[in-house]
Amino acid sequence: MEEEASRFDDHAFVPMVSLEMNVAMFKSQWQFCDEITEYLSDILGQGHSDPARYGNFLSVAANELIELAFRATNGRGKISFNLARSATYNRLRIAFPCDEEFRRKHVEAGSGEIQPRLDDGSGHLVTTSDGALLSNLATIFGATIHIEKDGADRIGIIADFPSAEDFQ
Repeated sequence: MEEEASRFDDHAFVPMVSLEMNVAMFKSQWQFCDEITEYLSDILGQGHSDPARYGNFLSVAANELIELAFRATNGRGKISFNLARSATYNRLRIAFPCDEEFRRKHVEAGSGEIQPRLDDGSGHLVTTSDGALLSNLATIFGATIHIEKDGADRIGIIADFPSAEDFQ
């Protein structure tokens, strides 16, 4: 029986790498999004029969999540990027400070957990105004994405990607 992502319970995951930056430094150059994505994707690819393929494919999703954090963070405090691995999933967690409006929109308004899904057999990705990007990423990559509060003025975006190499 295939292991199911432990739905954001970190106990099933072994830490791989953590990176923390001052938000002002992170936001000082857009290129940091690409550089952090490349670094994390290379690590995600480790242990696969075709590490470059797996890393390159997941770099698209990781880059979108990192760019979301770049746009959403309020410029104060620290931003952290963490990778962890279980037997069948790779987890990317990005935690950062954000404004109350963004936090309310994505956490309190019920964005919650986003499961991969298609619309009523039509083959079209499900989109909503608030969650289109995350919903599409979840569907395309077979990921489960969760947004949660991380302290008084921070949120965490947690994405569990299957470690299987059979992307569609």
